[in-house]
Amino acid sequence: MSRESERGSGADLPGETAGDAPGEALPGALPDALRTELIAFRRDLHMHPELGNQEFRTTAALKARLERAGLEPRVLDIGTGLVCDIGTAREDGVRPMLALRADIDALPIPDTKLGVPYRSTVPDRAHACGHDVHTTVVLGAGLVLAELAKRGQLPRPVRLIFQPAEEVLPGGAPDAIESGVLDGVGRIIGVHCDPRVDAGKIGLRAGAITSACDRLEVSLDGPGGHTARPHLTTDLVTAAAKVVTEVPALVARRIDARSGLAVTWGRIESGHACNVIPQHAELSGTVRCLDLDAWRKAPDLVHGAIQEIADLYRAKSEVNYIRGVPPVVNDPEVTDLLRESMELRRGPYSVEDTEQSLGGEDFSWYLEHVPGAMARLGVRTPGERTVRDLHQGDFDADESAITAGVELFTAAALIDGVR
Repeated sequence: MSRESERGSGADLPGETAGDAPGEALPGALPDALRTELIAFRRDLHMHPELGNQEFRTTAALKARLERAGLEPRVLDIGTGLVCDIGTAREDGVRPMLALRADIDALPIPDTKLGVPYRSTVPDRAHACGHDVHTTVVLGAGLVLAELAKRGQLPRPVRLIFQPAEEVLPGGAPDAIESGVLDGVGRIIGVHCDPRVDAGKIGLRAGAITSACDRLEVSLDGPGGHTARPHLTTDLVTAAAKVVTEVPALVARRIDARSGLAVTWGRIESGHACNVIPQHAELSGTVRCLDLDAWRKAPDLVHGAIQEIADLYRAKSEVNYIRGVPPVVNDPEVTDLLRESMELRRGPYSVEDTEQSLGGEDFSWYLEHVPGAMARLGVRTPGERTVRDLHQGDFDADESAITAGVELFTAAALIDGVR
């Protein structure tokens, strides 16, 4: 069962800290009452997961809580998701804002957790990627920063972005950007739950931290025929098999191996009878890439390789290359901001280096416009041996991660605001 650690300042107001803990001089601690409220908010989201572009209940809950804090959130033009500014620009000129981004959608899989009261109440829907935690962290940071703004302790305006449809290629980020969420933004930060990192810590990496991910659909056609006479027709099954085996190898030899460009097939279908050469075959898979420049070249490389193999076996090919997301490439300066922020709050051992993941994240689209960075937010209970991986029905998070995430974001906003 998920739990909230006992760590906390016990302060009644944001900014009141006690003792010799890291971050003593930095305002924006999370009050106990708000910590309890945020856990309840996360559990409510977890019980009521909504798929991409259908997050109406989630959007309404966020809007109501932000308005109760005296803020003025705006629903995005696409109908779900929110943007909300905290603080006002100084008269001596508008300084670019720091944006805090959360994704709010869930996954189309069943929640298989046992023994927790906040299990999903929606069949075949679950927050199995931690977006409910991301959302709660940004909400909590926003509420703390709003209180600091009222007291004149927020040095620069901050923008909250609650983005829908991260799990739907090419993600909801392009639509959010089209709605103007980056107007006036100079930097952007986000977190993603990581079940391999202990709660209370974050993982950081400058440069690429996730992979690009595109979808590939291929159709092959031929006249068909009898398996006794393959030489008189297009042997379509063999052609499909060659596309499956040869295209990844061809692509890998036509680009720098350090780019990690990989074509991997997940589905192949063709034929209905053992003695009939079919007229149609279908293949689908993914293209993943660790390097931004190689990702931009990938469509032409993959198209060319498929065409070569299909021509060799006299098959007509049609390729549907569906752009997904580029890799998330963390800006070194913004990565340093996250490192400094976490270390000020929780000390140097609260930050660990992390590796690049082959998973995709549409946070990358924001980084095509402004510098930013994503941290891996630890959600594993310290000492727990079982790792509940992302996108699995039993995924859960140690809820003390919410406190750590709020502390990270509030510190980043305060430090960035005085630079």
